[in-house]
Amino acid sequence: MIGYVTLGTNDIARAAAFYDALLAELNAKRTMEFPTFIAWGNSPTGVSLCVIKPFDGNTATGGNGTMVALAADSKATVDRVYKKAMELGAKDEGPAGPRGDTYYAGYFRDPDGNKLNIFYSGA
Repeated sequence: MIGYVTLGTNDIARAAAFYDALLAELNAKRTMEFPTFIAWGNSPTGVSLCVIKPFDGNTATGGNGTMVALAADSKATVDRVYKKAMELGAKDEGPAGPRGDTYYAGYFRDPDGNKLNIFYSGA
């Protein structure tokens, strides 16, 4: 099972500000922090989302076909988090709305071009 997901960044301060505000909407807080790495989660030992300056020193880029999906507890949470992402300067990749009968999601890219979605699966 997944323990954590790491996204590359070229600007750790910008990424920190974006994810502090965005993930607060999901009640996540920083669980680990170093000068080139920050992790957020709902508990110190649970699944984390992390940003990092690439170890090899090369430029971080968003992976084509790579996406991180953030689970929400309701359609209202999807709407709220998607709206927050847009307020924080994310790029729209598909507005929040239904995708089939039981899946509701919004898609966006963070300031470094990493693709994410916020989703709710249920009636």
